[in-house]
Amino acid sequence: MKAHKLKINKPVFLLFPLLLTLSSCFGVNADITLNQNGSGTVTLVYRISKSLDSLGKLDGNERWNTIPVGKADFERSLDRLPDMKLLSFSSKEDAKDVIITAKMEFAAIGSLLAFLDASGRRSTFSGDAGSGRLALTLNEGTKNEGVKNENAGLTKLIADISDGYSVRVSVTFPGTGSLALSDSQGKAITTLPGAEFIQGGKTASFDIPLYQVLSSTDGINAVFSW
Repeated sequence: MKAHKLKINKPVFLLFPLLLTLSSCFGVNADITLNQNGSGTVTLVYRISKSLDSLGKLDGNERWNTIPVGKADFERSLDRLPDMKLLSFSSKEDAKDVIITAKMEFAAIGSLLAFLDASGRRSTFSGDAGSGRLALTLNEGTKNEGVKNENAGLTKLIADISDGYSVRVSVTFPGTGSLALSDSQGKAITTLPGAEFIQGGKTASFDIPLYQVLSSTDGINAVFSW
């Protein structure tokens, strides 16, 4: 698909597929609503720093081909997914960012995942519309456990470029459900500095500062179950 591409480093937020980088400022909200029959809607809100936007136009920049942010990019992406439809699209600016909002409907959860993670490497779904498990990988963590980020300059850079941005995903279930977070070794994550979690009920969600996602060495995984 033709869309916009950001050069990526190891930390990767899987959905849409959102590729987080140490060279750009980027935030995202994803609100997913699931129906009893497996259909639903997803509303994506991207916040893209104007310093990144200045690298090229939002639509038609052939140098970028990963993240859809222009309306034409979404339309081209959905051309290959007949079970998904773009319901609305808008773009506006504030003092700091370009803010892009796209709402789509999908006929089945499989169609949603085909759009969010075409490679299938960072998301999995099992079960069915009535009882399912959606797993997302935000950051794989450092493969070599002996390697830790001790570079103070790099740590400050990550903190500076990610200030004010977050990664948020919300799932509204057909009944009730839950959210569980863990690291790459399966150890439960119960708190993260600056993060907010709603871990059970009609809706479950996480809202994690971008810095925490980018700088994690232990990895961050999220599992929504219903």
